[in-house]
Amino acid sequence: MICSVIVTTRACLVAYRDHRQIRHAVEVQAESLYEAAVLAIKLFREDPWLEKIGPATVLDVEVREPGTKHAISLQQVERWLAGATTNPNEASKKAKLKMMLVKG
Repeated sequence: MICSVIVTTRACLVAYRDHRQIRHAVEVQAESLYEAAVLAIKLFREDPWLEKIGPATVLDVEVREPGTKHAISLQQVERWLAGATTNPNEASKKAKLKMMLVKG
């Protein structure tokens, strides 16, 4: 029996406030909260106008459909990426996301 899992991406608005309380936001397409955070961090790091995001920086993630909101820090994302998994698909996804953070 072959099982196939269909994972859908969702539009997410990811935002944070810098030390001057200026809010910065990007929209990404992601399959999970953590993927949305990593994709947004990568985009924030590529923007020359923005300062570096620290481990305690809280990212507000708003999933557009269905509408939900989450708050997660870079440190929490890094802990999740470093955590063990027995699921090969999740391990592959984590490896891909880790590379995105390293390159950014």
